[in-house]
Amino acid sequence: MRKTKSAFIGVVILFAVWVMLTDLSTQEMLFGGGTALFIVFLFRKKLAVLEDVKLNPRALISMVIYLFVFLWELLKSNFDVAMRVISPSLPINPGIVKVKTTLKSPLGRAALANSITLTPGTLTVEMKGEYFYIHWIDVTSDNIEGATRSIVSNFEKYLEIIFG
Repeated sequence: MRKTKSAFIGVVILFAVWVMLTDLSTQEMLFGGGTALFIVFLFRKKLAVLEDVKLNPRALISMVIYLFVFLWELLKSNFDVAMRVISPSLPINPGIVKVKTTLKSPLGRAALANSITLTPGTLTVEMKGEYFYIHWIDVTSDNIEGATRSIVSNFEKYLEIIFG
């Protein structure tokens, strides 16, 4: 059952990428679906990483909410970094902070690390167990709890539902 779920998720992801890159003609959809099935068949042993993804209504709603939360954080951090570039008088206090995650799933932790890295002003430097080391452009809290609250908490609550 778990392999079937992983294969299904793999086909859906590949097909969604295909749809975003092509037009919506019947021929393109059939070819894209066939290609997605073929790729998933070839790499079926590597799809075990997708077993952590939940496919229940709560997780699907959390995926949609997470997308908007991520885009909002991306917009805010882009604006913040742009203002620091335009106005050099704005304070900058770079440093590496240690944050803690409650995520147990390796895929969930990878999604969190990538979400942090994709938002300008933060970069995941290292992951060690439940701790991440983050380069932060403007360190506002040097303790673990404060840095976790500022950097991780907005993403983590949704990723916990999605990946468990």
